[in-house]
Amino acid sequence: MAQFSDTDTAEVLFTDGNAALQRTLARQVDAGTLRRIYAGVYTTNLDSPLEAIVVRNWAAIISHLLPAAVLAYRSAIEHRPVAGVIHVRRASTRRTLHLPGLVVEVYPGADQPPLLEHPNADLLHRQIYLPGEARGFLENMGTARGAVNRVLPQADIETRLDKILTVRGDFKLNALRDHARSVAALLGMAAEGKRLDSLIGALLGTHAEKKLHSKLALARAAGKPYDPDRLDLFDMLQGALAAEVFAHPADLASKGTALENFAFFEAYFSNFIEGTTFEVAEAKQIVFEGAIIANRSQDSHDILGTFQAANAAPWRNQPAATAQDFLGWLKSVNALVMQARPDQLPGQWKEQRNMAGNTLFVLPEQVSGTLVEGYERIRALTDPVARALMTMFVVSEVHPFKDGNGRTARLAMNCILSAAGICRIMVPTVYRENYLLPLKRLSNDRDASPYVRSMTRAHDWTSRFDYEQPLHDVQIQLARCNAFQEDLRNYRLIFPDTTSK
Repeated sequence: MAQFSDTDTAEVLFTDGNAALQRTLARQVDAGTLRRIYAGVYTTNLDSPLEAIVVRNWAAIISHLLPAAVLAYRSAIEHRPVAGVIHVRRASTRRTLHLPGLVVEVYPGADQPPLLEHPNADLLHRQIYLPGEARGFLENMGTARGAVNRVLPQADIETRLDKILTVRGDFKLNALRDHARSVAALLGMAAEGKRLDSLIGALLGTHAEKKLHSKLALARAAGKPYDPDRLDLFDMLQGALAAEVFAHPADLASKGTALENFAFFEAYFSNFIEGTTFEVAEAKQIVFEGAIIANRSQDSHDILGTFQAANAAPWRNQPAATAQDFLGWLKSVNALVMQARPDQLPGQWKEQRNMAGNTLFVLPEQVSGTLVEGYERIRALTDPVARALMTMFVVSEVHPFKDGNGRTARLAMNCILSAAGICRIMVPTVYRENYLLPLKRLSNDRDASPYVRSMTRAHDWTSRFDYEQPLHDVQIQLARCNAFQEDLRNYRLIFPDTTSK
């Protein structure tokens, strides 16, 4: 009788070699009620392409055709077909099976059977074996003739090892190395074991760095690891920003009363977004009269520190000229803004990973390296508005400090704009979700369009006011545009030229 696969849909079925049954199935194939995939392999699916059926049922099919096979080479790590090819070890015969949409490369494996009694044992899946982690890496250390076409590139291996070191720590990477030494001895893979040992040692700093190839691994060995996923995100945003054409509204609040007024409202709104909320009258007392609001000393200093950074050099208009200066600038401005909160480690990189909602930010040990790489992408942009928006996102996405990251990011953005003589950007209270949700969309979905639209609109809005008039009059104009509204359901941002005078 036929033996069905254990998939929920029984999409593929296999014969047991019975000649009478095979004749019966052949008649069903001729009648169009069954399709033949390969010798002894059939499908009840009459509509989908055979290639798609084979790929999604590859494990069941190989289990039938090559029971007890062990995935080999790059398949030993990837555990799936890639580019229509999968590699396995079995018995003593080298051969190739050609199925619709899948080539199965079979290599001799009699001397390298499944590892069952080992701390890093191979895992039985259906009737084939998925190599344990250590064996998977060893399989990709081969340098024999033709192996380069079967194994993962060394840069990919280094990236995977670096991720283990980042997520699990050096203890677990050392445990992997110990397991690999043991597995290499059992399977006769001494050369592969020696090469893997050297790579892990280089990552841990115990062997020479010249063994490493990838930029990520070299950065790790040099003590400057970075988050590769964030760099992919930064590259995407850099490309999107480079393709935009931005307006350059002039900075009409660069001195005198206009400067003071703008810096005040920038500080007020920037803190309000982060939950440091005051009445405007209280904020005026803090900034212009030196008042410390009762029972809110730290909050008062948050407002004052942000105002000082928005109002005075070097934080207002002297952006960093090098990557290392960029790190120093960020520490300096965060120290100023958060100076009254020593428990939040002002001006120091975070010591624990932080998160917002379901977004996990960069690990502490990757902060400086990721910021340096982010700065290189900032520097590559020629338009100052593009550089400013890139800066804000880089700092926000890394979240390098325990607290004050949003304020630091927006100050860094505005510093670039002021240095170019371009109007700074304020994010009023009523625009909070229009600002935060596009950031989240960019982080989680890699969609830069909402972020660019949101910030461009905020920039245009900010540039429409006369900040030279008395502070109270500026406040009235902002209020007419719903800037201070917290009820985001019933109010929206209005541009000043649409309000009554």
